[in-house]
Amino acid sequence: QVQLVESGGGLVQAGGSLRLSCAASGRTFSYSDMGWFRQAAGKEREFVAAISWSGSRRDYADSVKGRFTISRDDAKNTMYLQMNSLKPEDTAVYYCAADSLSRMSPKLYDYDYWGQGTQVTVSS
Repeated sequence: QVQLVESGGGLVQAGGSLRLSCAASGRTFSYSDMGWFRQAAGKEREFVAAISWSGSRRDYADSVKGRFTISRDDAKNTMYLQMNSLKPEDTAVYYCAADSLSRMSPKLYDYDYWGQGTQVTVSS
């Protein structure tokens, strides 16, 4: 079992930065690939980034490559998403998720644990 709690969302102007955190509890965090997804109003939830259980592999959606960085600190049981050069189209609820089977997948149905989400709003 893994429990996930996101934080760090808020309102920021275009071009600004935010860092999201995902605090995890449960013994399997260190052995789980982790991901960030987002869902804008009226749209489907989409993949943003993923990081392997070891931290050695990272994957990003094309829309955020070069702007967002995913990382994890297993000593703190926490995953992060550093978001720079934010755009209004990045506005969404951001969710962290854990894949206990460690598939490094961009598909949301491959993730078995989810947080409640944190709102990110980017103004133009």
